[in-house]
Amino acid sequence: MPAATSNLKSLQPFLRWAGGKRWLVPLIRELTEGVKYERYIEPFAGAASVFFGLGPTVPTHLVDSNQELIETYLTVARSPEAVAKQISQHENSEHYYYQLRATDSRGSIQRAARFIFLNHTSFNGIYRVNLNGEYNVPYGFRDRPNFPSRTHLVAAAERLVSCTITSSDFAEIQRDVCRGDLYFLDPPYTVAHDTNGFLKYNQRIFSFEDQERLKKFIDTVRSRRAHYILTNANHASIHELFGNRDRVIQTHRKNLVGGLHALRGSASEVLITNLGQ
Repeated sequence: MPAATSNLKSLQPFLRWAGGKRWLVPLIRELTEGVKYERYIEPFAGAASVFFGLGPTVPTHLVDSNQELIETYLTVARSPEAVAKQISQHENSEHYYYQLRATDSRGSIQRAARFIFLNHTSFNGIYRVNLNGEYNVPYGFRDRPNFPSRTHLVAAAERLVSCTITSSDFAEIQRDVCRGDLYFLDPPYTVAHDTNGFLKYNQRIFSFEDQERLKKFIDTVRSRRAHYILTNANHASIHELFGNRDRVIQTHRKNLVGGLHALRGSASEVLITNLGQ
């Protein structure tokens, strides 16, 4: 089997993402040290923080149900310089933000630049659409958004271009699970949690029934002798559903998502994995 990770320098994601796992990369790097796997798969790609942080050299598959996100990755992989140039033409102001938000961009480069610009100027990096499928996150009033530079997008493209990148529900790739795969699973958190600001935001897009479907996915991963790392809320129902057979590690992060009445501070989460079993 190929080596677990490359000697590539850890690369920051070029997107902000509610619940992103950039802060968890050092722990995941430690868990995967010396582990041999033949493919790396992220079924809930989001900002792909762990993919960019680990820099796996094995065949990689990034999957997400968000079609706009996946199109953005595909476009950056193909035309990073053109996307960077298009981003630089946008203006960070409240009026412009709402004007652009209400506009449907034509062309993949324009759509990718719009997606990245709105992501960096929106409220807390949330991606949310209304019942008509229209992006409706409010302006974030960020004075200095950290837009990805041309150099950053070119570096990201160099890693994305060799990946398989698709939009689908995670269950659609269950039949393809093979021995020697490594799955990093970061689903939306959807259970009650005293310090978890994601509940209200996520419950409409990923229900507890979806968590149960994810349990079946992990059962398949285990039965086919593949590896997995799952992040989730530190809650009794999650422990009951996922945590009876494999290693459970409690982690903590700063909770930065939510409205004016959301609880902030340190949120406890769990990482469940069959690595090191």
